[in-house]
Amino acid sequence: MLASVQSRGLAEGCSGVNDNERIIFLKRPGENSPPTASCFQHEPCHLPTRDDLETGQCIVRTLYLSADPAQRCRMNKVTGVDYLAPYEEGGLVDGLEGIGIVEVATIECTLQRGDIVTACAHLWPWTRVFIADGNDLVKVELPRGLSPKIILSGVGISGMTALLGIRKKAKIRKDRKETIIARLEGCSRVIGICGSEEKCRWITKTLGFDAAINYKNESVGDRLADLAPSGVDIYFDNVGGFVSDAVIQRMNADGRVVLCGQIAVYNTDLPYPPPLNPVVAEIITHRNISRERFLLLAHKDEMDAAVAQLSQWITEEKLKVNETVYMGLASAPQAFVDMMAGKNIGKMVIKVSEEPAN
Repeated sequence: MLASVQSRGLAEGCSGVNDNERIIFLKRPGENSPPTASCFQHEPCHLPTRDDLETGQCIVRTLYLSADPAQRCRMNKVTGVDYLAPYEEGGLVDGLEGIGIVEVATIECTLQRGDIVTACAHLWPWTRVFIADGNDLVKVELPRGLSPKIILSGVGISGMTALLGIRKKAKIRKDRKETIIARLEGCSRVIGICGSEEKCRWITKTLGFDAAINYKNESVGDRLADLAPSGVDIYFDNVGGFVSDAVIQRMNADGRVVLCGQIAVYNTDLPYPPPLNPVVAEIITHRNISRERFLLLAHKDEMDAAVAQLSQWITEEKLKVNETVYMGLASAPQAFVDMMAGKNIGKMVIKVSEEPAN
């Protein structure tokens, strides 16, 4: 279970001398409203020193932060899930992932100065420099020649969720020609659904998808009828709403829906997962379509192997990664808002400070 920064050892240490910076949560946007950058505040705060450390602790400088849709749920008084606590107004913002470098460590700490670290199963504070317990961080061995931000994209939560979600819930039958976004795992036809022509070009020209649908100016159902006349076998569902309804109506008997996210309803007061359209619910029952939730944290024992596989594919150039990078901690609120509006291509990350020299 992910926990808040304050309760699990990643300490903000922000009071006093104004040589550091952080993002705090100012106000809730309302359950049925999109978030705005004004919901957050960028402010100076105390720069921790060795004198602030307790036994086993270290000082970490953030290199990159990840902006993720699940943070929208935390802006409500009730998140709708039991593994994420709501943000407190006036409190420090934390996110699902971050990558940093150890600047100072106590003798008893499990880490050393210069170690590149992330926080597995702990939230990462939106602070440039902070204090952490060494046991709450994981030392990272970067794939050769790659930036630390790859830990937040290709081999981070996003990459692991895609890989393990497919492996655990999609039940790909490699002896048949099945349609989904999972060519490396054995599917023969790949169709993507995006919100812009630029994204559609990227996934077809760069990533090698067989086809793409722009849901903002095309009928998803009609296009799927043309692109997948034999129907859809597996649907990796990150969005919900009318897009998911259209895909499910084109699914074959014994199809599989991997229920990973429902970003289309995160700005509403609907529960997670939201209730199904009655027509769609009837199709799922009549066609014996499975619709199973996937939660990465339920597969912690397989994360290391997933990271190794993703890293291998990236170094072999079998897996291509793109990131949209916003510069500076002060840009983090706008990066989050723009990510929720679909303005990023690939993973949305915030560069907080310079990477160490190789």
